[in-house]
This record gives sequence, C-alpha cells and structure tokens, in this order.
Amino acid sequence: MTNNGTAAPSACARYGKGCILALLKRDQGATVKGNEVATTMSIDALHDAVRKAADIVSGSRYLIAFTGAGISADSGMPTFRGEGGLWGSYDERHLELGFFTREPATAWETIRRIFYAFTMDAKPNDAHLCLARWERDGLLRLIVTQNIDGLHGRAGSKAVAEFHGSCDDLVCTRCGGRTPATPELVALRPPRCACGGVYKPGFTFFGEGIPPVAYATSFEAAREADACVVIGSTGSVYPAASIPRLVKSRGGLVVEINPEPSEFTDTISDVFIPLGAADAMRRIDAALAVRRRA
Repeated sequence: MTNNGTAAPSACARYGKGCILALLKRDQGATVKGNEVATTMSIDALHDAVRKAADIVSGSRYLIAFTGAGISADSGMPTFRGEGGLWGSYDERHLELGFFTREPATAWETIRRIFYAFTMDAKPNDAHLCLARWERDGLLRLIVTQNIDGLHGRAGSKAVAEFHGSCDDLVCTRCGGRTPATPELVALRPPRCACGGVYKPGFTFFGEGIPPVAYATSFEAAREADACVVIGSTGSVYPAASIPRLVKSRGGLVVEINPEPSEFTDTISDVFIPLGAADAMRRIDAALAVRRRA
C-alpha cells in the first residue's frame, strides 16, 4: 500500500517483461564504462556542464539522486543487452512469481547464475562513493535506485529507496522473515528458512508490486526535491522513471549523467554530462571541493 492507502503498482504487470530491464539493472546506458566513453562535446562545453552541475548540487535545498544501470557499470557488472549480454540466456519464466512458487529449485538455479554470481563480490565504484559522501556532508537527502545490486548500501549510503528491491536480502515465502543473502545460504538448493519455507530474493519478480515503503518514500522525496541528479538510467522503465519527471514538473532542476542521450535528455534535463558515472561524479565532486576551499 502507498501512503495514500492504494496498492503500489506492479511495474511488471503493467509494463510486461520489458520490466526485466529494471530488475536486472541493464538498461541501455549501463553498458559503457566511463573511461571508454567517446563524446563529441568539446572540452570547454564539458567543463561548463560539470560547473553547472556542481552549482545545482551545492545550491539545492533538497537534492535527490535517481540511479539506474549505468552507475554500476564501473563496478564490473556484466552487460544485459548487446553482444555477449545476459538477455536471452535464461528462461524468463524463472523470474515469474508463480513459477518460483511452483518450482523454486529450478528458478534458483537461474537466479544464482544471472544475479548472485556477480553481485556477491561486486564493489562500489567512485560514483557510489561520491553519493555516500554527499549524504554525509548534508548535500543529498535520498537516493532512489532502480538497481538491485546493493552497491549504494555497501558504499555507505543510508538514505536509499531500493525501488525494485535488492539482492542483498532473502524473504521467506512462508513466514515472511528476512535474512542476509550470504554465499552459504544462496548456495543451497533451494535456500530454506528455519520454518521450512523457501527463501526468495528480496527483489521484485514479475507479478509483484513495487515495495510499498520504497514507492512511498521515493515519490514523497520527489515532491519535496528542488533538484535531482540522474545517473545511468535511460528513463524507460516506469513507474520509476516518473520520479525525475515529478521533480521537474514542480520546478526542480535535473542533472543527467549518461554516456548517451536518454529519454530524459531532451525532455527534462537542464544539464547533460555525456560520461560514464564514475568519471562524471569525480569531476563534479572535484568542482564541489574547489568551492569549499574558495
């Protein structure tokens, strides 16, 4: 239920299996690492964009960040679409809630291969670490993330709304109890709770609604925010993509960091920085440091 007493929408039910982009964190902006991005923007224009982004961050009253697949690319996460990607390498039914309920052992084989084989050892990159530092410094109020890799929490961020849940915990399908997703537990076939119930990953499956607290927290923050930094999202997965648009509709400013233009770029972005997440965030953070020293 949302804070208005209505059920948080099921993104997968509403938008079909294209919602897998959100669950797997592999939208188009995520496949390019920062040091591999080639941009036609001039050096002067890039510096100007970074300066403007730093102005918006430092001058905001209520700043939120909205992150997608691209922020995790520099952490070595595999691509989803494109050559050698995960798309088409698994049976999509294995991420449907009904199939999981009927055949949890089979579903877990796929889940281990396409999620936990990567997320267990992934480390936050400079983009995650910068956001955590901004939170500690009082610049950033909330991160709304479409990603399920848990890297914002590992970077030290506390105020995080995981819009599609997280791989970092497991939920018992019988008693509802939660527990950390340890390598030992995930290796079981399938993982089971002490009550005998099967554990399900804590991210959103096809047929499930958005986590109600994350949904309500995200939209409440978007209504308060006067600025939003979008990092590594193409803006194609709803209802999550409505969040930066809500900030803009209420007079807020939007900074976008993406290797390539997204659905946000020509519609709501006030500043567009065509770089990978870690590279762009290092530049903005350095510009903020110069302001602090001035």
